[in-house]
Formats: sequence, structure tokens, C-alpha cells
Amino acid sequence: MDTKPERLISLDAMRGFTIAVMILVNFPGSWDHVYTPLLHSEWNGLSFTDLVAPFFLFIVGVSVVLAYSRRLEMKTPRKILYGRILLRSFNIFAVGILLNALALFPEFDFSEMRWTGTLPRIALVFMACALIFLNTGWKGQAWTGGIILVAYWLVMTLLPTPGEGRVMLEPGINIAAWIDSHLLPGRMWQGTWDPESILSTFPAIVSGITGMLAGHLLLSSRTKEEKALVLMVTGSIFAAVGYFWSLTFPLIESLWTSSFVLVTSGMAALTLGAAYYLVDIRGFRRGTLPGIIFGANAITAYVLGDILAVFFYLLPVRIHTLNEHFLVALTSTGFAPEFASMIYAVLFVGIVFIPVWLLYRKRIFIKL
Repeated sequence: MDTKPERLISLDAMRGFTIAVMILVNFPGSWDHVYTPLLHSEWNGLSFTDLVAPFFLFIVGVSVVLAYSRRLEMKTPRKILYGRILLRSFNIFAVGILLNALALFPEFDFSEMRWTGTLPRIALVFMACALIFLNTGWKGQAWTGGIILVAYWLVMTLLPTPGEGRVMLEPGINIAAWIDSHLLPGRMWQGTWDPESILSTFPAIVSGITGMLAGHLLLSSRTKEEKALVLMVTGSIFAAVGYFWSLTFPLIESLWTSSFVLVTSGMAALTLGAAYYLVDIRGFRRGTLPGIIFGANAITAYVLGDILAVFFYLLPVRIHTLNEHFLVALTSTGFAPEFASMIYAVLFVGIVFIPVWLLYRKRIFIKL
């Protein structure tokens, strides 16, 4: 196994563009006017936006293998690696909770604090994947992922929802929501249920594990062309199996169903395989720099988006907030509200890009 690969520009760019899209869909000009593909599916189904979070978790898995293979090769003591993994996981989780507190601005009613979210889930998936990687080989990781997906499917489709007397997979009425109602402190995102639930975190870890398997492939002795082909073929198989599984266990991002894991991981592998072929093998790198810049400080970019949102969405300037001023100005010139809302989101991504670009220019890479 070759554990000293050249830097994967395709992976760096994919990470950055994924974060950029995550910011784009999180901050429209108005939630009342958003194009359908830029919204999460209401429940069943799969939209463009539903791909963003699983793509990032897939990339987390790839990065775990690439980074920690190198550290193991350097003979870094496992005790030190365990400490670093736990510290980084804690830092990412803590920043996520701080952003949740910021969302309560200007009032801080901690009974309304949300203890889940995007960053807390990333922290938990990173921690689980890194610990699994240090203690298993790729076969053990594949078996772990498969067992989790099957076990989650059985739990969600065989155990009756307490209080209902039958299996339910409806918003707020399912076994995952019931567990959250008894164990999850604070406020849930949708009142009676949360998309980043305790139970659904387990299949989310498998999204990271599928990325780990891709990472093992990228470190293998296969030729570059073989790696790209295997990524795309395997991705197609995963997506197909996930689709057929969805006929009995639907694609539901808010429950992170097993079929959702396979379909989205398959699409992530397809995307990485195609990007790897075009960028790292054929050398087509034009247009990758913005993604590389975002990817160099991915978590920082996400955090900056939430911080800047306070000034753009919460603080009024002459009665209205900045996003409201922008939307009124653009729609008054004849633009459709959905288009104006999207343009605002694109500009907001550009504003977040400025400090991230400055960090990149100064070679400052913030690692939580």
C-alpha cells in the first residue's frame, strides 16, 4: 500500500465546493422565496440540497484515512492520536453548540438551546470514524457499516412506535423521535423532532465509513485510472442498491435512512471518481481554486457564515434587515422573488469567501 500519495486536488476542491453549497442553501434572501432544488425534501425524496451534508460526511471519511494513515506510518503513538481525535471532536462539537447559542441572539433562553446540529454531527461522525479506523482494517470497516445499516433498518421498520402500537415513519412519529423526546435535552429543531437525532447519528457514521473505504482505495497500489473507475462503478452500485432498498425503506434525510446513506454515498463516490479523473489524472484544474480555498478552511468558512448571518439577518438597519433591503431592492426592479433570493445567497457566499481567501493567502489553516 502506498501511504504517500500526492495531494488530491479533486478532494480538496470537492470539500470546498460542498461547504460553499452548504452556506448557499442555508442563507437565502428569504425562506419564503426559494427554488425547490435549494430546499431540503419535506420528508420522503431526494433534492439537490439533501446531498450536501452526506457528501461532506463522505469527505470526512476519506480525509480520516488519508490523514491517519500518514500519522501511523510516522509511528505516532496511538495514545497521542486518541487524544487528538477526542480533542478535535470536542472542539467542533463545542463550536456547534456556541453557534446554536448565537442563534438565540439577542435573547439567551438556554431552555431553548439546541444540542444537535450540523457541526455536532460532524464532530461525532469524525470521532467515530477515526476511532474505527485506528482499530480495524478496511474489511472490518465495511462490515461495521453494513451491520449498522441493517440494524438501523430493522429497528426503524420492525419496532412499533410507542404510543402508536405500530411502525411509523412519519415526521415526529417514529422510534427515533420517541428516543429523542426522552433523551435529548433542550429544544428540537422541528419542535417534536430533530433531523440530527440520536438514533440517526449511527447511519450518519456509515456515510463517513463509505468515505473511509474510498480513502483506502485511493491509497491502494491500483493505477490512478483504476481508482477512478472503481470509485465510479462502486458508486453506481451503491446508488442502485440504495434505490431498490428505498422501495421498502424510503429515502428520508431527516431519518438518515439506510437507503439514503447508500444513494448519497454512491453519488458522492461517483462525483469524487469523476473529479479525480478530470482533475488529478487529466489535469483539468481550471475553476478548482475557489473550492480549494474554501476547502482549506472548511469548518472556519461554515462558522463564519453563521457569525456573519447575525449582521445580515438579525440586526435591523432602518427597520429592515440587510437581506430584506436587498430583496426589496431587487424585486422592485422586476426580478422574481426566488431569483432575488438566490442572488442574495450567492453574494453571501462571496462575502464569506473574502476572509477565507485572506486566510489562504497568508497560509493560515485553522484546525479545530
